[in-house]
Amino acid sequence: MQTSARELITLGPSISVGVHTADPLRLGEELEALDAAGIRLVHVDVMDGVFCPQTTGGPSLVRAIPERFVTDVHLMVDEPLDKVHAYVEAGAGIITIHQESTRHVHRVLQSLTGAGALRGIAVTPGTPISAVEPLLDELELVLVLAINPGWSGQSFIPSTERRLAQARALIAKREIVLAVDGAITKANVAHVAALGVDLIVTGTAVYDGVAPAENARFMLEAVKRERETVDSASMVFAKEPGPDRPT
Repeated sequence: MQTSARELITLGPSISVGVHTADPLRLGEELEALDAAGIRLVHVDVMDGVFCPQTTGGPSLVRAIPERFVTDVHLMVDEPLDKVHAYVEAGAGIITIHQESTRHVHRVLQSLTGAGALRGIAVTPGTPISAVEPLLDELELVLVLAINPGWSGQSFIPSTERRLAQARALIAKREIVLAVDGAITKANVAHVAALGVDLIVTGTAVYDGVAPAENARFMLEAVKRERETVDSASMVFAKEPGPDRPT
């Protein structure tokens, strides 16, 4: 399934669930649990053992995701220029590459123009958000990582909040999705949703080996409540007379 930046921004924050933490031998059932909970975006982490220490996934996994989902592909691979189109052909609705993965990051994004997938750029915690600025005309999504990619068991890095604020300011007035990925849990998802993001990536908080459908519903409901709170506050603010507004 395809989506648009405008749709994700308008409907956000949305939840994209990483299947890297699902049971690969029961992938069909694991995806059914997401569908039953109302999840529409599936996040596929692709690691090549070079950019990241792990090796995961590939175009065949993307191809296995049913078309009723938007397949959100996060390429943590070295030199992605010759690899990205295989994921488009496999059905990716979003393709995110890393700022740090190639000297020619602009060329990679440029090569995806008109391919049919949203183009995203991801930045690790050690990369300044300002590094994205030269690429804004070639982007539909900016993904801020709240952990270092490729290592399990990490906690949400506190400076991510400041980095998300920087990214929000950088893409202001542009139709670019702001996403965050890494250490998103049931305990912090509402707080993260309040940081002005459009897309939240989570994995182990849903696929805990016990109750993925219930966990996914919990995450969706937490985000929905936060969105309703923000919308209500915005309505109240709009109705209150400002210093230059007649009462």
